[in-house]
Amino acid sequence: MSTADSARQLWEADATKILVVLAAIYATYLLSGLVLGYSLRGQLNSIASLTFYIGVFATLALALNLHWGYTGLFNIGVVGFMAVGIYVMAFVSKPLYGSGGAAQVGGLGLPIPVGILAGMVAAALLGFVVALPALRLRADYLAIVTIAMSEIVRFTFLSSTFQQFQVPHTLAGDWTRVGFGGGSGLILDFPDPLLALIDVLGLSTVYDGLVGLVGTVVPNNPDPIVHSLVYGLVLLGVVAGYFWLLKRTGESPFGRVLKAIREDEDVARALGKNTGRFKITSFMLGCALMGLVGILWLMGQGAVTPNFFRPRLTFFVWIALIIGGAGSNTGSVAGGAIFAAVLYQGPLYFQNLVTSVFQPGDAPGSFGPAVAPLIANFDPVPFLLYTLDSVRQLQLVVMGVVLIWLMHNRPEGMLGHRKETAAAIPLVGRSEQGERTDADAVGTDPTPAGDASGGERDE
Repeated sequence: MSTADSARQLWEADATKILVVLAAIYATYLLSGLVLGYSLRGQLNSIASLTFYIGVFATLALALNLHWGYTGLFNIGVVGFMAVGIYVMAFVSKPLYGSGGAAQVGGLGLPIPVGILAGMVAAALLGFVVALPALRLRADYLAIVTIAMSEIVRFTFLSSTFQQFQVPHTLAGDWTRVGFGGGSGLILDFPDPLLALIDVLGLSTVYDGLVGLVGTVVPNNPDPIVHSLVYGLVLLGVVAGYFWLLKRTGESPFGRVLKAIREDEDVARALGKNTGRFKITSFMLGCALMGLVGILWLMGQGAVTPNFFRPRLTFFVWIALIIGGAGSNTGSVAGGAIFAAVLYQGPLYFQNLVTSVFQPGDAPGSFGPAVAPLIANFDPVPFLLYTLDSVRQLQLVVMGVVLIWLMHNRPEGMLGHRKETAAAIPLVGRSEQGERTDADAVGTDPTPAGDASGGERDE
């Protein structure tokens, strides 16, 4: 095998593409900070924040890819399942408070792993309730139902009805005040989940050593930096687990049926497949994963409010999926990483970098004073300062422009119309591998029933 063939095979590996994208992103962030003289603490904080958002958006894009890329289910209610996951987890795992105790509402006081499992199950059950009637209708009806569901969930958690109520927690008749906090939000005062995980794994000494090592270069309070970096690495581990799970799902008979449903549900039904059951199972699995992402995103933040789960977060996930390309797990991870680095964190990183290095001064308070010097004296500085100060608002405009450009020029995503094999092993001989048909990617069998050339039927 020639060197060129070896390099081509290496590039075709999913892990290679993902690692190249991540390496390019981190190198760009680090080099830009070094060139402009950004402080080491600022760079480490930026890298930690970037890793966190790469982790959550990549996992959400993978979960949405199971719905849309694999099964063709148009779900635009992602935030609703995230909200159910974190709120149920908090309800189950927050400490108990007596009826005359602290002002905040409590929970059932169960261990955090039990709360995480309860949050995922609750998100999956909500997915079942939503999918059962909606999947009998066309895809656009499912989209309407899911976005309506996400808003119903948000307003339910905003409601004062479920803000707090008392439930008995002992046979002796003691009562505890529980609830979801209403519009004022919910304080997540259970123990730090990362430190608890480190203790369970017996890595406390390693973690303390890492804090000491970072403290040699960032002497003032290095613990928050290390905590953020390690939590980001944990999320990247979750991304790897998601990726493995969905890859195995796509290569299984179950995954091949999902892809057949995506291509033509009538044909899959004509072959004897219970397409409704397959779609509901796929939808529930994806919703459980979205609930887990909501837990991982917010359980270390200290508090959660219902208005965090606005519909625009769902569309952020859709942009990430579109960037990478629906139907490809590799594209989902790469798209989530690029969205987090370029569109979500990129403008804020640029703002912090410029402000920290150049200290440009105060920006005009409104659009008029910013534009007037540009028109009168051709002085662009006030307008540039105003633009830099308004980067959070412009961020949404940039996302919209990028989405419109993608839909017009690259609707298939960064990796294009990528064909993922439907089986875990090659189904043709060595001499025939260059003559594979598109049927290999969707799990259908174009050959006659008696042909022994390797066509595979769905089990």
